[in-house]
Amino acid sequence: MRPTRQVWAVGAIAGALAVLAAVFARPLLLGATVLLGAWVLVRQRLFARGVAAAVDSLTVRQVPAANTVRADAEMPVTVEATLGEPARLQLSVEGGVPTGATAAGPLSATLEPGDATTRETTTVTWPVAGRHRFDRPTVTASDGLFTTTIPVESRPTVTVEPRGPHTVHVGRGGDRASIAQGEHDAGQRGPGLEPAELREYVSGDSADEIDWKATARLNTLHVREYETETHRPTMLLVDHRAGLAAGPPGESKLDYLREVALAIAANARDLDDPLGLITVGDEGITSRLDPTTGPAAYLSLRRRLLELEPTGLDDGEVPEAASRTHPIPGPVPTPSRPRAALSALEGTNDSFTRTLEPFYAARTEYDIRFDADPLVGAIRTALSGQDSRQWTIICTDDSDHESLYETIRFARARGSEVLVLLTPTVLFASDGLGDPDRASDRYLEFEELRRDLDRMDAVTAFEVAPEDRLSAVLETTRSRSRGGLQ
Repeated sequence: MRPTRQVWAVGAIAGALAVLAAVFARPLLLGATVLLGAWVLVRQRLFARGVAAAVDSLTVRQVPAANTVRADAEMPVTVEATLGEPARLQLSVEGGVPTGATAAGPLSATLEPGDATTRETTTVTWPVAGRHRFDRPTVTASDGLFTTTIPVESRPTVTVEPRGPHTVHVGRGGDRASIAQGEHDAGQRGPGLEPAELREYVSGDSADEIDWKATARLNTLHVREYETETHRPTMLLVDHRAGLAAGPPGESKLDYLREVALAIAANARDLDDPLGLITVGDEGITSRLDPTTGPAAYLSLRRRLLELEPTGLDDGEVPEAASRTHPIPGPVPTPSRPRAALSALEGTNDSFTRTLEPFYAARTEYDIRFDADPLVGAIRTALSGQDSRQWTIICTDDSDHESLYETIRFARARGSEVLVLLTPTVLFASDGLGDPDRASDRYLEFEELRRDLDRMDAVTAFEVAPEDRLSAVLETTRSRSRGGLQ
């Protein structure tokens, strides 16, 4: 509790009256000093009681328009204050915008004496990806003589997702394709919702299965059978080795594959299909989530996908996998943002650097390491002991043909249906498309690889690419074809 200027003014008047009473020997002036002091004490007591009553009936909420937002996006945030009964105090509510966010205006609202509710909205920008929890809002109560500030509980959390690609193309040779699954039929008869077959009743059929309308119409007992629905396990295998860093910031190979993997995960969640994830780094498996269902499992998998960064790429190092078939033209891929930030701090030893280092240091932890090819080792782990009906989705690039073929052959040998999502290296060169004719030739080589994979039994192969760059390459390819026919 803090006195305002008015209290200090009253105190000054009381002090002056006390001095005058002593100088002029006037007891009445001393009595006025006592009365002023008593009045201030009474007001202080009443203020304390009023604050206690107001806080007991006060509800404060900080309400973001959504729980998830993209980095650098704007989102309205509202602060609300409601009193069970109007108070004689002025209550000012100050919101707690997180440090990693920027508000266009103050997130605050005021309850004037006699008001029961108020709300104000401001726009907040979220430049930093991650989970941001609001600070506690504060309520400042005042009656003109005294003021006090009290923190209250309302701390929502907003998840800021990193910026990703805007135009993601998934398809075959420039033609778009859908990767969403529909409902799955088990191929068996039993309890279900979809009618399958009407047949005559035979001994042993349950009376519950009799279709009485068909029986009345056909004048003999008939049984209605239904398709039994089933859930299809899905295993996502996402490659985030050094070669997947190729591409502009926020639009790397990994960023594009991540977008498609997130869409697949959302579809599996909607169908309540068991969904699993294996992430592959340069030395082995970095994380593994077995196929399971439920909101918590889906959120855990989604969070892991959003946290993925390319592994094993030091500043100035050319990714080995990317150079096996085609060297990446121009400057090498940009290191991950945390590693680049740490590089900028090297050579300093102040408290700021020591505080940040644990958060920005590259600390890839491997669940399983492989001496041989990590992608092949990962698929062996993914299919070990799994359901043969499992749908295996491999998200990688076209940098290592031999490893890719071996991975797919192993998956098919285990009876798994395979979807391969490939990013064409030529479309992620850091110098753009460079020589258009050379880019066209390299895309045709990629397309030949994709078609060979797509022809394999129970294998579907799609390209995942930036739509604008793919369109430019395809236009060059068509122009060359027309020129060759003339």
